[in-house]
Amino acid sequence: MQKDQDILEAVLAEFQEIAKIPRKSGHEEKISQYLFDVIKAMGLKVEQDKKFNIIAEKPATEGFENMPVTILQGHMDMVCVAAEGVNFDPLKDSIQVRRNAQYLYAEGTSLGADDGIGVAEILYILKAEFAHGPLRAIITVDEEQGMSGSIALDPKYLAAKYLINCDSENYDVVTVSSAGSVNIDFLRRPVWRDPLYKAAYQITVKGLLGGHSGEAINCGRANAIQTLALILQKMQGMGIDFELADFTGGMARNAIPAKASAVILIKPDNTKKMDQLLQDFKIDFQHIYGNVEKTLKIDLTIIDQPKDVLSKEDQDNLIRLLCVLHTGVYSMSQSIPNLVEASANLGIVETKQNAINVQFFPRSAIDSKVSEFKQLAQVISELTGFHLTFGSQSPGWAEKLESKLVPLMTSVFEEQNKQPMKVEIIHAGLECGWFFQKNSDLDMVSIGVTAIGIHSPEEKIELATVAPQVKLIMETLTRLKNV
Repeated sequence: MQKDQDILEAVLAEFQEIAKIPRKSGHEEKISQYLFDVIKAMGLKVEQDKKFNIIAEKPATEGFENMPVTILQGHMDMVCVAAEGVNFDPLKDSIQVRRNAQYLYAEGTSLGADDGIGVAEILYILKAEFAHGPLRAIITVDEEQGMSGSIALDPKYLAAKYLINCDSENYDVVTVSSAGSVNIDFLRRPVWRDPLYKAAYQITVKGLLGGHSGEAINCGRANAIQTLALILQKMQGMGIDFELADFTGGMARNAIPAKASAVILIKPDNTKKMDQLLQDFKIDFQHIYGNVEKTLKIDLTIIDQPKDVLSKEDQDNLIRLLCVLHTGVYSMSQSIPNLVEASANLGIVETKQNAINVQFFPRSAIDSKVSEFKQLAQVISELTGFHLTFGSQSPGWAEKLESKLVPLMTSVFEEQNKQPMKVEIIHAGLECGWFFQKNSDLDMVSIGVTAIGIHSPEEKIELATVAPQVKLIMETLTRLKNV
């Protein structure tokens, strides 16, 4: 096996090529073709299905031919988020990868190591020479947005005994179970009218931490969309009449929004009231979130008068919806300490000429709890006059108590790293849920390098965890022969 530094450089070289190709969820044709061509050039059998998923086969080495198939799995798409003021087109622009002694990161955008680094590791392992049984690589599309790749994957590709998912965020943790989820969309066809008031402002909530809506949901972070909605609701309660011309916030359904803005028109004599309201709101906000959110900013900027505004009915119902939707932790596990059982995230609001769209994303390790969220959403939609649509419900992945892969991998990790490997259940969606639904006999784990700030412009990975991760996978694949 190569030295750690050589492994690191080889994996990063694979990642650099991946990062050059725009791969926003739902737009994976180019990255899929790239992966197909790279794997085909290795001399391996490779397929591209109708959804652009990639499936590759690497034959067993001599003496390992009778072992069962092991799947290495990751996803090729990424959450594309840019820092404020950064000009970035996720459909055209490459990720500008940067590196220092400790981290790999991107210039002004999310890095896409979720799950680009996992895919890069899989490519490295497909090229590497080491002892192993028959391997199958499955690299899916659209994991971040709707998991349509794993949903559509033909079950025949999951005919295997073991599966190693490379999409987790701590190199010393092996995940053995994950939460299910469902995409919920609230849609309303707006009625527009001429504005009555002349003073137009853009009010913006920004400077919040944001983050992954599964892993950071219990960190006490504020949701910028709901924060702004509460400001507007407070204006109504204080008798500050306003008209709403736009409400926009969030970058991804499964990312806690760090920024939201609205365009409002008010009477000029309400300006002082408005300033006082925002000052009071900041004080109240600090009482609630001050230990976590240190950099909240609420900007009020004069702008040109928009040509039209929402009807009073549309405006009121949108604000009601955004205020009443539960965002954050919903319940904690009764059996596992400090584990979130159910949560929800208010991820995106878009106000367009022909539609107001609100994207809501609940999760739970208990499938019936996700179904309960759907029932509650139905009631809320009826109360606010929004049309409701549900995406496919992503199933949870139950822990396999008789797993052979978990004790082997934790043993190898401890031997290689001189420290124990933690075994965890996570409150986040993994494609393993769909794989488990299609083949409940799969012995699965999810692992990954140590990543920080995923789904945000602060995303970075610890370079020192890349080579240990690769060596862990390769040694585990070799020792499966004796399990």
